[in-house]
Amino acid sequence: MCGIAGHHGLTADPSLLDRLGRCPWDEAGDGSEGTETATLGPVGLSAPVVGRSGRFAVALDGEVYNRVDVRRDLEGLGHTFEGEADWEVVLAAFVEWGESGFDRLEGAFAVAVVDPDAGRLTLARDHLGLRSLHLAQVAGDAGDGHPTGWVFASRLTALLDSGAVARAVDERTVCDYLLGRPRDERSTFVAGVERLAPGEVVTVSDAGVERRRFSTLLDDVAVATPARHWEAGLPAELRSRLADSVRRRLRAPAPVGVGVSGGLASGAVALAVDDLADTGSAAGAGASPATFSAVFPEHGGDDERAVEAVTRACRHEGRPHVLTPTPTEFKNDLSDLVRTLEEPVDSVDAYVRYRVAREASGQVAALLSGTGGLDLLSGRPEQVVAHLRARPSAVAGRPSGGPAGVLAAAREAAGSVGAVARVGLPALAARVPGRGHVPVTTLLDRTFVGRHGGRTSATPSAPAAPTPATRAGRLADSLRHGALREQLLVDERVGRRHGVRTRQPWLDTGLVRFAADLGDDALVSGGRGARVLREAVRDRLPASVTDRREPASGGLAAVPADEWFMRLKNHVYGIFLSEPFANRPWVDQTEVLHAFEGWIKGSHGTTTDVVWRLLNLELWMQELVDDRPADDADAAPVHVKTDYEANARKQLDLTLDDGTVVRRYPLRTELFGRDDDLDARTLAYVERFFDGLPAAGPEHEGPTSGPWHLFISEKIVAITQGRSFFIWDIKVGRAARVLSRYVTRTPAGIGLGSPFTMQLAIEEAGLARVLYASAGGFAGKLVGRRGLFYELVGGDIRAIDGPTEYSVYPANVSAKLAPKDPDEVAARLSAAIRARVPEPWRSTYAGTVVMDANDIGRNALGQDAAGDRSRYEAMFADNPLGQGSEQTPMALVFVRPRG
Repeated sequence: MCGIAGHHGLTADPSLLDRLGRCPWDEAGDGSEGTETATLGPVGLSAPVVGRSGRFAVALDGEVYNRVDVRRDLEGLGHTFEGEADWEVVLAAFVEWGESGFDRLEGAFAVAVVDPDAGRLTLARDHLGLRSLHLAQVAGDAGDGHPTGWVFASRLTALLDSGAVARAVDERTVCDYLLGRPRDERSTFVAGVERLAPGEVVTVSDAGVERRRFSTLLDDVAVATPARHWEAGLPAELRSRLADSVRRRLRAPAPVGVGVSGGLASGAVALAVDDLADTGSAAGAGASPATFSAVFPEHGGDDERAVEAVTRACRHEGRPHVLTPTPTEFKNDLSDLVRTLEEPVDSVDAYVRYRVAREASGQVAALLSGTGGLDLLSGRPEQVVAHLRARPSAVAGRPSGGPAGVLAAAREAAGSVGAVARVGLPALAARVPGRGHVPVTTLLDRTFVGRHGGRTSATPSAPAAPTPATRAGRLADSLRHGALREQLLVDERVGRRHGVRTRQPWLDTGLVRFAADLGDDALVSGGRGARVLREAVRDRLPASVTDRREPASGGLAAVPADEWFMRLKNHVYGIFLSEPFANRPWVDQTEVLHAFEGWIKGSHGTTTDVVWRLLNLELWMQELVDDRPADDADAAPVHVKTDYEANARKQLDLTLDDGTVVRRYPLRTELFGRDDDLDARTLAYVERFFDGLPAAGPEHEGPTSGPWHLFISEKIVAITQGRSFFIWDIKVGRAARVLSRYVTRTPAGIGLGSPFTMQLAIEEAGLARVLYASAGGFAGKLVGRRGLFYELVGGDIRAIDGPTEYSVYPANVSAKLAPKDPDEVAARLSAAIRARVPEPWRSTYAGTVVMDANDIGRNALGQDAAGDRSRYEAMFADNPLGQGSEQTPMALVFVRPRG
């Protein structure tokens, strides 16, 4: 289900069509169609089927739900059809009525029609944009008379993977996304690539490009004046209209499932399918259609009970599939989710749709959902709040209509408390006493925001344009670029990924116009929205569903994002700490880390939505924009080193300046924790080395016959002493935050260039001494003397280090002090080794060294071995323990006998 693709004016590249049509999921066994290609004059097409009739050719992505009705009209005009395919109807409608023929089609479609004689390509997207179509201008075939070429595709990634479009970012779209502002309906995150607007037709020819609207649906909705007020017959009419829409979307013989959230909109769809099964009109669903749901029972919601209530209300109880996604599954799926969605999205709830589509894959061919139902009928809390704002007198208790009006207004205001709370509390939570509000603009690069932000805002949710004043205007706005628009894009993309056609019965054009015509009293009553829908299903669904408070977010279910990200904080922090993230032109990494630290502690008003947008954008960059090494399917399995091998890109032997050769054996270990017994675990690894040495080979006999030492990383000593701290457990003061900005970070370690490590230094040495050393260090730099800060601050402040992206957990999210009493630790370990190691190695053991080493420097912090520290530092000149995730925090170092 990879859609359609093609080009105009690029025939000189014969392999372009194949690249555009290549489906990344062909080998996944998900039922994706094959592709057919055709070159017709200056136009190339790639699609599951390239249909032809007369001089025209067509490529269709999607479905036409009123195919039978339109076909009947065309047959009456003399058209004949060879089969039952939708593309035949689409092409005949275009031939008969031109571009206005698209307006007669009810469905989810993106279409390309080619007139090779005229060299013209016509592209169109359905009325509501249920299927995507992307278009980009590129350099053409100048030798063939086409200096400008065009490429198009259903999938944005098809354009990127073909090489026809550069992997460049549209920075204005990125800025709008990070600021939480609505984005233009045509914009994408890729520079130079636009998306056709819903109901738009684009014509590409040698004469240029023309854009027009073939559908006025959204414009009509935006200016609609509600004319129908509440009356007893409205619920029955709504049920009838929904049933007609569902019937058109139950296309035999393919099995159809229903996505059930436990809410009104999806429940009404499930009931409509159930009723149609009674009449034999639900051939596509079968007698017992499957239902698919996602719930989060551990988080205090009632989704699971509501889903059960809906499925029990169906007379033909189908096969329920109930998922309970977890944060670990989410983390494991993130890479594929980001690639599937193709662009960053505002809500992490997209993961629920991804999981439901994956569960439905292979079991049903299409999945009906309740998407759009509550949006059409003012069922969202934010829509109820907007309704109340439009009636300020009711809220203020000054209604007209005498005592009855006062009572009605009081009931409405009281009933709306829940909606107001769910919309307003998240914003108020960021401003409660003790919580510092962090505007999203402070997390972004000032130059970037100044260049692209336009009228920047101090709050993440500030819109770029005024919200429409009318309900109809807000509905059209949501369909064009609001939350509903995103849900439709997500539905399309997760369905495409998993080989399931997603269908939204509520977004039938007739239902949309019907909803736009309804007055407020038909939609909001007693402070609750979707009145007409509640009454339409009240005789079939229990009160636990009809009177249920709908979630503020759309979709099947709301992910408990606060808890999930808290549980995944180590992973998220590692991404924010990474070098690629630091190099993005739109973020201030230090401020992001500070804000995320505050979010973890609950001390700052950064929202989970902001955390998700920063995370999603970064993952999208890494997955789809950054250069990535080619996958090597034949790559050998990862080799785990033995005790008798060097780490990657390191060597066992090192020759010192005096000609002495030392042999270093890094020992791979399991991770060390705060509660571990350092001595016992270290002895176990030393014994393992000597137990296996005889079988390691004769080449190790000579190098291990001389004096030897244990070199142990100061990190694991500090960790087992409880001197390593998660960054969110460190209370950073203003002085640490300011001073850390003036510390130069190196690729080998953060040092004091982090507010967390600087705070540890202040606590260890005292603020006065750190300030004194800072002043001296600055003066030393002016005269070319480096390292004066550490000389003046004293102690082992040099050994304080912070989190680095390449370290293994928990070092990647921790800051640590130098180990306490490292000489004593060395002596204790040496005594234990001498008591346990067998001869001849007991007699040749020369002591322990506690070493702080990285790829640019070494510092022996403690020892019981004889000799100057500088000699032991020279033995570690190339840091044989490694700099990354080797998990080799100790080494046995042998001095080879001379001669």
